This record gives sequence, structure tokens and C-alpha cells, in this order.
Amino acid sequence: MKRLISAALTICLMLALFVTPGCKTSIGQRKNDQSSTLYVGYVGSSFPTSFMPWLSRDGIAPTVASMVYNTLFSYDDESGDFEPLIAKNWCYVSLDGEPLTTDGTYEGKTDYAAVEEYYSDLSDDYMAVRIELYDNVYWSDGERLTVEDVYYSFDVATDNTLSNHAGALAWTADLCHESNKGKLIRQGMFTAKHPDLSGTYPIREGEEDTVMYLHVNKIFGSVTTLFNTILIIPEHIWKPIVSESQQLNNKNPQGEFLDQYRNPVGSGAWILNTNETNTQMIVLDRNPDYHLKASDGSPLYKVDKIKILLYLDSNTAIFALRKGYIDILDSAVSSNYVSLMEKEDNIYISRSSGSAVSCLVLNVEPSSPFDNGIKLLFKDKSFRRAIALAVDQQELVDKILDGSGKTVSAGLILSDNKLLYEEKSDLLSFPLEKRLKIANELMDGLYPQKDADGYRLYNGKRISFELLTGAGAQDTVSYLQRQLSKIGIELVFKASGSSPETTYLYRSDFDITTQAVILSMANADVMYRAHFVTTERSSNYGKYSDEVLTKKIEEMRHTLNRDLKIKLIKELQILTAEAYYKIPLYCSDVLSAARTDRFSGYVSMPGATAFNNETLKNLKMVGVS
Repeated sequence: MKRLISAALTICLMLALFVTPGCKTSIGQRKNDQSSTLYVGYVGSSFPTSFMPWLSRDGIAPTVASMVYNTLFSYDDESGDFEPLIAKNWCYVSLDGEPLTTDGTYEGKTDYAAVEEYYSDLSDDYMAVRIELYDNVYWSDGERLTVEDVYYSFDVATDNTLSNHAGALAWTADLCHESNKGKLIRQGMFTAKHPDLSGTYPIREGEEDTVMYLHVNKIFGSVTTLFNTILIIPEHIWKPIVSESQQLNNKNPQGEFLDQYRNPVGSGAWILNTNETNTQMIVLDRNPDYHLKASDGSPLYKVDKIKILLYLDSNTAIFALRKGYIDILDSAVSSNYVSLMEKEDNIYISRSSGSAVSCLVLNVEPSSPFDNGIKLLFKDKSFRRAIALAVDQQELVDKILDGSGKTVSAGLILSDNKLLYEEKSDLLSFPLEKRLKIANELMDGLYPQKDADGYRLYNGKRISFELLTGAGAQDTVSYLQRQLSKIGIELVFKASGSSPETTYLYRSDFDITTQAVILSMANADVMYRAHFVTTERSSNYGKYSDEVLTKKIEEMRHTLNRDLKIKLIKELQILTAEAYYKIPLYCSDVLSAARTDRFSGYVSMPGATAFNNETLKNLKMVGVS
């Protein structure tokens, strides 16, 4: 229901805006600020106390870490290319170090036919990759960033005894380099200081700090997580203090460790202002020495300072935006609020297409001691199919999202992905009436008996499942309860709490849960395995296992023919659709809002709020030429 905030609530919100415990500066300061400072609202329970880049993926921490630190490249989903960040170019090379590119230079585009022809005929289990860094990248303490920092970052990531970070092991899974307890077991990275003893890879005079080579598995996607997931950290800061007893991902940092956690030294476009940052506000200053510039030579990002302010709930944050206490809100906004703000002056509404598919996940193969009782019904694919047929995606889009979203193929790749989408995987889009008829026929063949309320019985008891999800999804649960009741299945809401993966999902202690799934060319090699193959502490919450699907995923991962890879991803969509294991609900648009009375130039980017890199590159103060 669309409604205005009550007068009583308004008073409380105003108090929250002006009297914020622990904040050194009034949150109302924007109204009198004439500087190029962007005020950003963030909704959450708290801010992190440190920004060690690999420490946390919760809340605002990954966003801030990615602004303070950099990866080697970023990935452009539309072009399928890696865009320069720390590194300016890369290419596959032969085992003699010769570039496999369309123009025969190290700077050229990948010649996929040449890569396939060369490496398909070799018995070696790896491919060689050359990376060249910019020569003018500096850490925020003034030290120059070199390939030795990259070597150290990747080396620690492969060594869990030093990193204490399971995610880092996944990021480097396809890097043919092994270290344990700080000792090199297999060398898969080569720099001037860590040479290939055979002298195969050429590092010419003057390239000692900028050129390195990697050995990666024969998988095109092997470079993806290395290039655009691992934030590069400074060797001169961490190598002297990281050890087996004092790991990089330190749960109890003390002394110098704690100091480095709180005062991050990065190479990104922003520097954490530790003097102004506190529990209620994160302050980032633009790095004046950042190596990437706009085409005219001016700073790449157009504001001098960013102040991120913490709000404990959406109502307060939206009120702050409407009343001019912040410029932009880095949180998705409900369509109810969007319709309200669209009528106001000086408000920009960003509507960007979403990239995540919201799914129901069925616990198909629960582990002991939860592998009993009603969960066992999910082993039957016909039963799973009946549930999938009963889900009315269009109603969820219309009612839950107010139309700000789209339905999704059962193959879980969006139809607007022109490169990968396979129409044959769209098994659930025919008329609802016919779907319900088929679903009930399936159920009648399995569990024909019903109780007085029309719910089906299994061993004399009502078939009732708990849906484990967040409290904010209760509207979705309500609609799903009504939809599944049409085939005689009862659904009951169960709150997931703050850490559902550890508490419930990895342990198999659930019936059904919700999950966001993103599958793309950039992550297919990693995420297909994570969602449908790996059964221990992965995104495969229901521990689904299918020999045919697993074989097809491995074939897709290891082909060196890019066209064949795309064909196999299309075939995988059909297989995953026919599994009826991860059932799509919808893909919601990302709705966000910003004010236009101080800045113009906001950019809507797919899958992001209005607070994104392109916005920061294009912002312009109103009234300033």
C-alpha cells in the first residue's frame, strides 16, 4: 500500500537525522556545504570497523574496499572484455612466450582460434598468460605498486595457512601455483624476482616491475577471478607481519595488525579518511595520484570527497533524501516509495535492469541427520516440477515488484543476454491455467489424498514445507503460500536470521530457501560448479547432483573453443531447467534515487544503484560550468 509517513514518525526521523550518537559532525551538514562533497545514505545495522579487503563481504565493506583497493581489471559484461585498472593489458602466450593475439602483439585482442589450435595439441595441463601493469600506480603511502605486489597477493591467496580465507582458495582455484606455510610447492607465477628457471618467458629491460606471467588451467574462465575478484594488497605492508600464527584474515587483530586494518593502504581511486570516519560515517577522499584519468586529463572521478552516512532503516534514509540531508541513496528503493518520490522536485529516479534471478531452492539431497521425513519428497523430479509449474512469476512481478522487474526462464539466464540465452530452456512460461492442470495431475499421481482444507497428505500428514528466508520477503512468501495451495502444498515462513548459510544451509537444515543466482559469460566456469556440482559449503545449498549435468559443466569449463563454450552454456540452461531444482521467481529492477539540486549527471547501470562508478565519473555540480 502506498502511504505517506505519519507526522509522529516524521518527528522521530528528524531527531534521528540531527542527533546521531558518536557522529562528530551534524548529519544536516550537506545543506550548508558548498564543496564538491557527495553525501551518500546507506541502510544497515552498522558500519564495519575495518576494511581489510578480504575480511568481509557483508554490508558496505565490499563497496568501500573496492574503492580503496583495486583489482587487475574490471569486466565489461556487454563487450565481454577486461577493462584496465592496475594492469593495462593481458594476453595468452605460447609456452615460448609468443603472443596469441589477432595482431601478434602483447597489446592485441585474444585470437581464440589460435589459442585453441596451439593449446589443444599440447599435453601440458596449463596455459600461459602475460600481464602488463601500468608503470605509474602507487600505494596511498607513496610506495610504487609492482608485479611483486600481485605475486604476493596471489601467493597468499593460494596458501590458506597464511590467508585463513576459504574464498581466496576458490578465487585462485585455476591458478597453477601452490604454496603451503609460506613455502612454494609448484611455481605458477613468474616475475623478474621469481623467474622461470628455464628462461622461457621474456621480461625485457625496463619491464621488471610491470610484466609477469601466469600458468592457468586450460579453462578460458580461469583468469576471471584472478583478474576482477582479488583485490591486490601491498607486499611491503603485509609480508612482514603475516605468518602462520598471524594470518592475513585475522579474527583477533592486535598491535600493527589492527593498525593496518583500520588504516588501509590501497591503490584505488579513493583513500579512507581515518580522521573523519567513525561508527556513523565513512569518509573517502579522492586519491590525487590515481593513475587513471579522464580522456581530457582531468581526474577520472568528479567529486573530491564522499561521505557515507549510516541509517538504520529505509524510512529514515528515504526521508533524509527527500528533505535534502543526503545527495544519493546507495540502497534499492521499494517501488511504493518510487511512485511517491517521482512527484517531487529535484529527485532523480534510477531504474536499472537487475542481473540477479531470485529463486526457490529445494533441499534435494539433504545431509545426515536431516536426510529424512518430508524433505525426501524433493528427490522426485515430478514433485519438483509440479511446484515449479505452480509458481506464478507474473503475479509476483506485478504484486511484489509493482511491475518493476521481469519473469525469468527456468534456465536462469536472462532473455536480454543476447550472447547466451537459450529459448528452449523456457519451460514454465505457458498459460497458468494449463500449468496448474499439469501440476495437479502430477500431484494426483503421487499424493492423491487430501485433508479437509484441501492440502495433500503424505503418510497421513499434511505436506507442509518451511520456506527459510529473510523477514523482508514475507510478502513474497504470502503470494507463494497462495500459489502452492492451488496444488495442495502448504508453505510456512521461517526466518533465516543473520547468518543462514552457517546456521541452516550448509548443514542441510532447511526445506526450501530463496537464493539470488547470477550466471554470465564472466562467471560461468566458477558459478555453474558452485550452484550444481560442489556440495560442501557452496551455493549448491540443496546438494543437487546429476552425472550428466556435471559432465556437461566440466566439458564447458575445459573447452578452448569459445563458440563451443557458448553452445554448451545454452545446453546447460536446458539441463538446469529440467532439473526443477532452482525455481525462478523473478528478476527485480534496481530502483534507487538521488537529488539533483547539487549534482547532475547520475547514470543508471545494470544491476546497480545510482551510486556507481559511472555516476562518479559523470557527476557535475549544479551551476558550475
